[in-house]
Amino acid sequence: MEYLFLRRKRTTAFSERQKTLLLKAAERHWLEEFAGKEFEIRKVDCHIYKGILYQLELRQVFLDPSLSLKGLSDLLETNQTYLSNVVNKYFGCNLKELLNGYRVEYAKELLSSGRCALSDLPRCCGFASKSAFYSAFSRMVGVSPLLYQSRERRRRQMPAAN
Repeated sequence: MEYLFLRRKRTTAFSERQKTLLLKAAERHWLEEFAGKEFEIRKVDCHIYKGILYQLELRQVFLDPSLSLKGLSDLLETNQTYLSNVVNKYFGCNLKELLNGYRVEYAKELLSSGRCALSDLPRCCGFASKSAFYSAFSRMVGVSPLLYQSRERRRRQMPAAN
């Protein structure tokens, strides 16, 4: 599923329209991807799945470095076991990997746009430490943040040179 926050500027508020569009897209994606598949699907799973996307996409809770399974389950008003099962089953990873994926995608967007200094990036993206940020970024993107930033700058300058 293509993540929506990459296509909009960070704002402190979001509209009900954004929420409605996200929930409809999540429902469509759920039906295409998971409904009628081999494994057992509980009705509550879709509700939790959409809640996770709402919290990550619109509320951008991944920017909180102290966010935990318990914290997210409290936000979604579900228990930790159900939440963990939904993340594992439908996102194909654990919660830490899911959050770090969002954080790294957000970091890439900030690096591409030049809206954040490299030294401030770990904090701005929700990482608790610089080492965790650099490790996650390098593992997921395949290059360091500095190399990614320089490649993005060159890529943006190429069309201007033509």
